[in-house]
Amino acid sequence: MHEATGYVRAVIAYDGTEFAGFQWQTNGRTVQGVLEAALAQVCGIRLAEAPSRVAGAGRTDAGVHAAGQVIGFATSWRHGLRMLQPALNAVLPADVAVLALEAAEDAWHPRFSAVRRMYRYTVLNRPIRSPLDRRFALHVAKPLDLAALNAGALRLVGEHDFAAYGRPMVRTDSEGVAHPGSTVRRIEGAVWRQDGERFTFDVTGNAFLRGMVRSIVGTLLLVGLGQWPVERVSAILAAGSRAVAAPPASACGLCLMRVDYDSETYAVSRTVEGL
Repeated sequence: MHEATGYVRAVIAYDGTEFAGFQWQTNGRTVQGVLEAALAQVCGIRLAEAPSRVAGAGRTDAGVHAAGQVIGFATSWRHGLRMLQPALNAVLPADVAVLALEAAEDAWHPRFSAVRRMYRYTVLNRPIRSPLDRRFALHVAKPLDLAALNAGALRLVGEHDFAAYGRPMVRTDSEGVAHPGSTVRRIEGAVWRQDGERFTFDVTGNAFLRGMVRSIVGTLLLVGLGQWPVERVSAILAAGSRAVAAPPASACGLCLMRVDYDSETYAVSRTVEGL
């Protein structure tokens, strides 16, 4: 008989290249799917019998990576939580790893309890592409203007309706009627940095719409290339239409770096704060 451990929270990292996203799908390999399969194998239960499915702080899209994704799940395990982390890592595929794991309060939820999330987008800015960087950075051949990139990013800081930059989560009620959620989000920080040929964009907010960061990056890159004026970033926000924003940047450059919680649950996210 397995000893009940209750609800567990963990920090995980993954290379998203070969995943169809975080959330489970009927067709396609997903991060949630391989995590649930690992739990079933380690804990000796079938997925249909699991007390709950794995939930994540962010439902990253296909090809998006994570250095500090936070998940929650309920399970039973006879050997104690100290042994659960190495047991899961022993059976997980090479592109997923559990970085930290601990018991969670019953009221805690990886997504609804989060107070902010931080994403990083990486660009390799040089004339010739790098085969070694192709999984984790977008190649841009023409020179980028760091000052223009940051001038555009600054216009996104604050609370705005980001309908032009992303899609809200849709909830379906008991009668099958779809209800799109709010598209208002708060960006607390958005900054580009340059280290030689490498540009990184760090953006922190209370939450993000689906595709929002990649759409923002796609727009800012056109500003950084001198193809669009800085003022267009604000005009797109005001327009509220996806049709006026730039196409989203490739998923390969995007990584969920960190998820922050309140003082009671912040300890888990601190384990990857320096990544």
